[in-house]
Amino acid sequence: MNKPKPLVALVGRPNTGKSTLFNRLVGESRAIVSEVPGTTRDRLYGECFWNGVWFSVVDTGGMEILSERRHLAGEPEDFLLAASPHYLREIRAQAELAIAEADAVIMVTDVRDGVTAADEEVAEVLRRSQKPTFIAANKADNIQMDDQAWDFYSLGLSEVFAISALNGKSVADLLDQVVEAFSVWMSEEEEEDETIKIAIVGRPNVGKSSLLNRLLQQERAIVSPVPGTTRDALDTHLVWEGMPITLIDTAGIRRRGKVEQGLERYSVLRAMRAIGRCDVALLLVDITEGVTEQDAHIAGYILDEHKSMVVVINKWDAIEKDTYTMIEWTKRVRADLKFVDYVPLIFISALTGQRVRKVIPTALAAQEARLIRIPTSELNRIVQEAVLRHSPPSKSGRRLKFLYATQPKVDPPTFVFFVNDTRLVHFGYKRYLENRLREHYGFLGTPLQLTFRSRGRK
Repeated sequence: MNKPKPLVALVGRPNTGKSTLFNRLVGESRAIVSEVPGTTRDRLYGECFWNGVWFSVVDTGGMEILSERRHLAGEPEDFLLAASPHYLREIRAQAELAIAEADAVIMVTDVRDGVTAADEEVAEVLRRSQKPTFIAANKADNIQMDDQAWDFYSLGLSEVFAISALNGKSVADLLDQVVEAFSVWMSEEEEEDETIKIAIVGRPNVGKSSLLNRLLQQERAIVSPVPGTTRDALDTHLVWEGMPITLIDTAGIRRRGKVEQGLERYSVLRAMRAIGRCDVALLLVDITEGVTEQDAHIAGYILDEHKSMVVVINKWDAIEKDTYTMIEWTKRVRADLKFVDYVPLIFISALTGQRVRKVIPTALAAQEARLIRIPTSELNRIVQEAVLRHSPPSKSGRRLKFLYATQPKVDPPTFVFFVNDTRLVHFGYKRYLENRLREHYGFLGTPLQLTFRSRGRK
């Protein structure tokens, strides 16, 4: 069974330094860091590697979980954002959903402010979740602040770490404990699931639920023209010509900055998790809008997770066509998604059912490609022929030499090339070798992982 990477959610009230900690964990400045509370309007996703474990990190907006009793107690209106009871319930619901998706939670607090009423209410939600939770008492930039950090033990959660996300103080100690908590998550025995998992992903309102219903020939999912109807990732089991399959219908993934406050923001996280646990992703594109920038971003998410992909162009019935329409659209889509030029394209209409029966067989063919293994002798023959056809470029008078190649794993196919010096490997030549492998074995819709190692180096 494909299992997504462990997920760590950074939560807390606004302006405690969550984005700064996120940037430190993922090793780049991807989150907007500002002194203005509420700057992080949606979540950012990244990956962190610590003590031999890869895990995902999600940076959340500030959890302003405000109770009606505080409003009645006369808290300042600018702090409460004039919160109505409905708004309070909505924020609490979205906070609980975010925590529910995480495998561990880091609650980020500001040690300079001490334990605030807002911290206590965040902690109340975390206690009910029963998820492994760690308190990062942030902005403890000096030894005097360490003593103040111990006050956060009063929240009754778990161990408190006096850290500085800005300069990295004690962040390593925090990560040691977080990764240790994953050992339970990673060792959990699950019921063996041998089904092939196919996730239907894409922007809102491109027809994902309609495609699912057409495939199932029944109204399993709610179909609505209103974007954002599907709030969850729905698993549906079926047998397709004797093959057990799990179809995963997901909420639409909007581009960052367009994800609205509320439950929809957290449905995006579930869609990202669905990509992580699938074998093949069906990327739905609305032909009436063409391939958008966000379609390309979603394709990038799928590629980052090393999943096989089929691009399904929906609403084919909605455009005028002539003899060359499909040829022209194929060229256009290929140009817009040129970084995944190996994926198959299918033009369908989920509304009328046109060519829908090609979707599952194509996805299954992509899954089969994930399991292709090239015999070592055959692989080295292909590499030798490729080098003879096109010699590697030289660098500083030295030329790249291939000593040996092997394929240590499948799902996805992974190849290791032993060379005289990895510094001589050019990206263009790596892509050339990938194309030669595809020329011989196809690898329909499936990404390949090519790794190079120097002789005598581990």
